[in-house]
Amino acid sequence: MTVVIAARNEAANIAACVESVSWASEILVVEDGSIDETREIAAAAGAQVIANPFVTIGLQRNAAIERAKCAWILVVDADERGSDALAREIESVISAGSHDAYRVPRTNRFLGREVRHGGWERDKPVRLFRSAIRYNANRVHESVEVAGTVGEVSAGLVHEPYASLDSWFEKLRRYSTWWAEDRHERGKRGGIGSVVLRPPLRFLTMYIVRGGFLDGARGALLACMAATSVFAKYARLFARRFD
Repeated sequence: MTVVIAARNEAANIAACVESVSWASEILVVEDGSIDETREIAAAAGAQVIANPFVTIGLQRNAAIERAKCAWILVVDADERGSDALAREIESVISAGSHDAYRVPRTNRFLGREVRHGGWERDKPVRLFRSAIRYNANRVHESVEVAGTVGEVSAGLVHEPYASLDSWFEKLRRYSTWWAEDRHERGKRGGIGSVVLRPPLRFLTMYIVRGGFLDGARGALLACMAATSVFAKYARLFARRFD
């Protein structure tokens, strides 16, 4: 099995990430223009580093998948960690060959603790699949295009998406811009109603309906962050009307 990791300026994470999946037959790190020591650290940890011009995260992953030597791919982000339990289960499902792809659950952590409610506990992206499968070109919410059947493993990845609030705000700017640009290019035109109504609805859904309040202050903060993200996306899309 080949592990694919797309990374840029991930010097703080890449060594631990590569080491957590050292059981893989091959580890490919695909990056574009890192200005820190991501490439050197990844190579020293045992990964093969591929340079590829960035267009979207999905296309970065595809560039590495096309160079993979193994029949199965496991996609891991630099802020995720694998485990021996995941390795054993992957070996089992690959041997069985029952499906073309598998969802891999993620244990999400925020400010040092696991987030167990608010919808984060349902996080199960397709990350393990046959090497003939590819990602679409979406800049935000990229996904694997699977024509066959999709199973699910029980062992998963540990994920800590925001090392700090600063990193979240940086991602918010980038991803909300991409999201609005993608929708605008597809002919979508956001109305002021979405800007006003969708953010509080997202907060209530995450915090009340999906039990985010059970995660205490972290749950409240995450629900506020989710509402802010929704506002930023729809505000940017609405503003495109005046370009």
